[in-house]
Amino acid sequence: MQKLALATILMGLIAIHSIASAQTIRVANQGDATSLDPHSLNESLQLSLLGNVYEPLITRNRDLSLAPALATAWRQTAPTVWRFELRQGVRFHDGTPFTADDVVFSLARTRLDGSDMKSHTNYVKEARKLDEHTVEIETTVPFPVLPDVLTMVYMMSRQWCETQHAQAPADRRSGAENAASFQANGTGPFRVRDRQPGVRTVFARHTDYWAPLDGSPAEVIFTPIGSDATRVAALLSGQVDVMEPVPVQDLARVNAGPGTRAVTGPELRTIFLGMDQQRSELLHASVKGKNPFKDVRVRRAFYQAIDIDAIQKVVMRGASNPSALLVGPGVNGFQPDIKRLPYDARAAQRLMNEAGYGSGFEITLDCPSDRYVNDALICQAVAANLARIQVKVRLQAEPKATYFPKVLRRDTSFYLLGWTPATYDAHNAMNALMACVDGKGAGQYNLGSYCNPRVDELTRRVLTEQDKDRRNAMIREAFQLHAADVGHIPLHQQALAWGVSTKASAVQLADNAMPFKWMSISP
Repeated sequence: MQKLALATILMGLIAIHSIASAQTIRVANQGDATSLDPHSLNESLQLSLLGNVYEPLITRNRDLSLAPALATAWRQTAPTVWRFELRQGVRFHDGTPFTADDVVFSLARTRLDGSDMKSHTNYVKEARKLDEHTVEIETTVPFPVLPDVLTMVYMMSRQWCETQHAQAPADRRSGAENAASFQANGTGPFRVRDRQPGVRTVFARHTDYWAPLDGSPAEVIFTPIGSDATRVAALLSGQVDVMEPVPVQDLARVNAGPGTRAVTGPELRTIFLGMDQQRSELLHASVKGKNPFKDVRVRRAFYQAIDIDAIQKVVMRGASNPSALLVGPGVNGFQPDIKRLPYDARAAQRLMNEAGYGSGFEITLDCPSDRYVNDALICQAVAANLARIQVKVRLQAEPKATYFPKVLRRDTSFYLLGWTPATYDAHNAMNALMACVDGKGAGQYNLGSYCNPRVDELTRRVLTEQDKDRRNAMIREAFQLHAADVGHIPLHQQALAWGVSTKASAVQLADNAMPFKWMSISP
């Protein structure tokens, strides 16, 4: 059955290849976007794909520096007020002009129930229209990194959303969907021509785009291929031009292919484990009437029972960098001298004994199977490690289409997640992952509800502190407190690995975004 499935996928890719011209680039990934709504899920692949269709006010250059997009200029007019001059002559894919009304609408939409982008705009108090091409954004506190934050907040057409009855994002936690889940209407360089969720999405170049698109493809065919073997076979046989991730065990094979190469580099994403520290009784564990994760000794025992060096060598085959923090090198505020707790199974067992769990317990570990590099294998290794302290892990590995809605509604006791700070600044991770959950965006991805009031205070102060040294000292204190609390269990930063045809070119960014406009292919 596996061979039949592989053959079926390859035959489909061959059919696509036979009708594709030299202006078509075929891209494959292990997963798919779960929705076409740019505000429904704060997940890197989804935002990367939709970033070709929708646009923010401010974007990034190839070196990740800020660049004008739908805003041509911006400046602070007061400590909590920013003014944005909007690009004129821009039209959405349906021909509707882009105006200040769309900016005001989009920013308000990101703060509605159902939006997963609240952690980007939770400090926005109001967006005001000054005229058709000028808006002011007022924040609740001085917010110097607002331009960086807005690079991941995509603008939607107010008129289109109202016509499609999609004024609010559909809440992925409940499985809800609306017209914006399946249709798209952005201002970006590509429009969605055909969408078959989980099968393929065809992007066509937007001929009325406001900027030149010289050299970019006329069409991009995106195909999710969950099987590592099938994805590699599709690249080596010439049925796809760009794919990611390349399994670490296949890097040499891809580099040895006559028409392929592996493009590798460091990624800013940190993979970590989270634990439910809020409920009085865990949802998915054998322990009744109490929550072991409320005891820091248990959290520390889990941490020290995990052999991160073995995971690096065996599971990741060297393509990872073990981490002590929820951010890694390349992120502003990274503290290189903060070290991981040492792997020590005996010390971990002693901690379990002291906490009253010397005989261990059973617990479910929720894990995606198609989102991060070797995600399910990492979870298998964690399960094997925890067996050494008598903890029996029931591994629940599932596709991200069902995984994310589950964990985002906090229907989990123990989970694996990855995070790339969209602003390349530590505050992003502090606000989304470490802050106490307030329902307004802070702690949006703090799925275990870790909470330390001092860390919360530091997170707020870091946002507004202008002095670099004082700001870095606050970040350092917050990370030290979080580490002492074992608020999460950091694992590693994974490495990027794309498989690319020698006929194709693509720009690999440290945030793993894949802009189609920077791709090209030769006949």
